[in-house]
Amino acid sequence: MKKLLLNPWTALVTLALVVGVRFADPSFVESVRLRYFDQLITSQPSKDIPVHTVNIDEAALDKYGQFPFPRGDYAQIVHELYDHGAGLVVFNVLMPEKDRFRQDAVLASIMKDFPTVLPNVATAGKGKNIDHGTPVQPVGQDPAGRVVEYPGLINNIEIIDNSAAGVGIVNTFPEIDGVVRRMPLIIMANDQLRPSLAIETLRVASGDTKIQVKFGDKGVEAVRIPKLSRINTDELSRVWVDWSSTPKEHSLANLPKSFNNEIVIVGLSAAGLVQPVATAKGEVWPQYLQAATLGTMLSGTTIQRPGYADDLEVVSILLAGVLLIFLMRWTYVGIAATVVTIGGVIAGSMYAYGHFLFLFDSTAFAVGVGLVALHAYMVKFVSEFLQKQQIRKQFQSYLSPDLVAKLVKDPSLLRLGGESQDLSIMFTDVRGFTSISEHYGTDVQGLTKIMNRYMTAMTRRILENEGTLDKYIGDAQMAFWNAPLDNHKHCKDAVKAALEMLGNLKEFNDEIAKEGTPAFGMGIGINTGVVVVGNMGSEQRFDYTCLGDSVNLASRLEGQSKNYGVLIVLGPTTAERLDGEYFTLELDCIAVKGKKDGVTIHTVFYNPQGDKMAEWMHSKNIHNMMLEYYRKQEWKKAESLIETLKGKFDGHMDHYYELWIERISEMKAANLAADWDGVFRATSK
Repeated sequence: MKKLLLNPWTALVTLALVVGVRFADPSFVESVRLRYFDQLITSQPSKDIPVHTVNIDEAALDKYGQFPFPRGDYAQIVHELYDHGAGLVVFNVLMPEKDRFRQDAVLASIMKDFPTVLPNVATAGKGKNIDHGTPVQPVGQDPAGRVVEYPGLINNIEIIDNSAAGVGIVNTFPEIDGVVRRMPLIIMANDQLRPSLAIETLRVASGDTKIQVKFGDKGVEAVRIPKLSRINTDELSRVWVDWSSTPKEHSLANLPKSFNNEIVIVGLSAAGLVQPVATAKGEVWPQYLQAATLGTMLSGTTIQRPGYADDLEVVSILLAGVLLIFLMRWTYVGIAATVVTIGGVIAGSMYAYGHFLFLFDSTAFAVGVGLVALHAYMVKFVSEFLQKQQIRKQFQSYLSPDLVAKLVKDPSLLRLGGESQDLSIMFTDVRGFTSISEHYGTDVQGLTKIMNRYMTAMTRRILENEGTLDKYIGDAQMAFWNAPLDNHKHCKDAVKAALEMLGNLKEFNDEIAKEGTPAFGMGIGINTGVVVVGNMGSEQRFDYTCLGDSVNLASRLEGQSKNYGVLIVLGPTTAERLDGEYFTLELDCIAVKGKKDGVTIHTVFYNPQGDKMAEWMHSKNIHNMMLEYYRKQEWKKAESLIETLKGKFDGHMDHYYELWIERISEMKAANLAADWDGVFRATSK
């Protein structure tokens, strides 16, 4: 697990999270992206447009008095604007109520002679005043459900509305962060398509009578005033406001000498009369927003967020992330590639907007790829640091951690010699190593790696159960318990480690089977006895190990596991001290090679659960009776009991019983003495 966590490719997890977040596109990601678009759009130099805004500000209130002004004053303002050379006046002041000064007719009369465009407002509530229709002409599919819809419409009073040259919606649609960046040109209110104030102004200025809107499956496909060129919008008829299209601002109290026959939009700006609108440029007055929208269309600016942009951004994060993780194997190359990649994407997005007015987001890419690269680099840094630490501590791997701790406390322990100690000693060996070796053939590195994996899996259980790993002997292991630290249950811990190692071996074999590697077998021998343990060797080099007859017997017992068809063979003292914590079965009384006296050996399993315990104990009694008949040379009785024992103990002993049948056949032919002691004298290790 540690090796896996320290692999730079674990940055793929971070990459997956980054891609997942970008694909889900939560509000905070969208908000950051929109703020970046604000920077792109507002970074362009200003350009003049034939549009002016005239503000009813504090100076205008000083001139005209309390607001709202009498409608006659509005008429005077319209007349004055045209006297100053206005080409078309847009009066961005809604008049849904009759004038308290009864001067509505005066304004209506002026508006008939001097064309004026007025606002109306779509509302979620009930509408107000008479609806005088719309110049919007739909083309293609039914527009219902394909644009933003409102049930109601608040109009100006009838006499004013009838006199207007055009009427347009002034509703805004803020983005998720409350900022207005895109303005709709068409919405549906009171069951009819309605033009925005900006496009209605453009229609009136062009002298056209209608606005055509083409609808497709996804919504609006095109907006067009017949006398002008097509206006590109998104599927909801919105256009990105180009804030470089800057109108000229004036106070109503201080008009220019001439508007040069350009469009003039009148609106409120005095404190307390209207709330400014939050936009990418900051807070602006509503008439300024309308003017910038109109200027965007007049200048022919088409800011676009391509439909493929989201997919392109997600894929670019994924590809760049994988590439940078790969390059992180070369630290400086990876860092340089990260900087260049992120910088290049940011520059590319700025170029795409500056030259093509395409909006591509580089923030998610920069942050996401930066996090992936940081993950990969930090893992690499930690891995290299730990590797250096490992090199410093390499020699500690020859000694157990407990012994190292002892030596740190008392360096005088570093001396030759040892002491007598009751230990449980374990030997293990790989079964089937020949087939494994043949599988790898000349691939020495492959064989080394698989053996290292096997040894790691087995050693872990020894150390977890308070054992001391003595040494590796080829494909074998030697370990012992009760030294250097005392352990009063060393027999049980040794057996527990052995059973857990077999469990690990099954998992290990299942894993390597998927790789096509032959399964590993294993034999384990455990013996308990008094041996000499300590630092053994020469003045130049010594190891902490144990020596003695009990060590040799443990090694011989491991070698006999194959001859008895079992995985674990226990010496007599080890089996005796388990105190029923594990299930043991006597195997034989054997004199291992090089010994005259026999020892009783056992095998061991986990205790069966529930009712099975009684069944196993009954079978154990039969098993012991079979061994008695065997030692009495009552071969037929022994063979008869063997047949009844096959399949017992969950089949774990079946191979033993097959071998025992062969043993009995050999003993029959051996012409044993009548006083035979029942000891089997092994001729091989």
